Amino acid sequence: MSWWLVYVLLLKASLTSFSGLGSLPMVRNDFVVERHVLSDRELNTAVAAGRTGPGPFGLYLVCVGYVADGIPGALAAGAALVTPAFLALPAMLWIGKRADSPFIKRLIRSVVLSGAGLLLASNIPLARDAIQGPLTLSLLVASAAVLTFTKIETVWVILAGAIVGMAGHYLQIS
Repeated sequence: MSWWLVYVLLLKASLTSFSGLGSLPMVRNDFVVERHVLSDRELNTAVAAGRTGPGPFGLYLVCVGYVADGIPGALAAGAALVTPAFLALPAMLWIGKRADSPFIKRLIRSVVLSGAGLLLASNIPLARDAIQGPLTLSLLVASAAVLTFTKIETVWVILAGAIVGMAGHYLQIS
């Protein structure tokens, strides 16, 4: 895949998302489903690599670009990631003047709800690939319950999941 196509596809994903993983459905569709450049496992790996380091949540796009086209793809993805920021100022100025409009409020709510639906739709295939047995399913359910019903910080849930996962691996519990 050429770096230019990586840039265009990831720019499209960046421009149409409002949060870090909001672009995931489009990225999965473009790179996994339509063009078969990445597998679900490679996309999972790119998301994990991009999310574990410091920085913005959308940084996983650089990892996707790297898997798709090496260093030129990673550079193109980085450019696609920052391009919307240069376009945001004029857009925010225009929207800011109309923020009290009922139409703009409905539009923003619609975008948020559609983004939530797209995230759910794209995460189901990724979860199928990541959940490989009772241990990973139990970790998913327990983590979701802890994050939903307690005020425990996410970092502690991730750390506990990593410890349990590694222990399960070494004890050969699947």
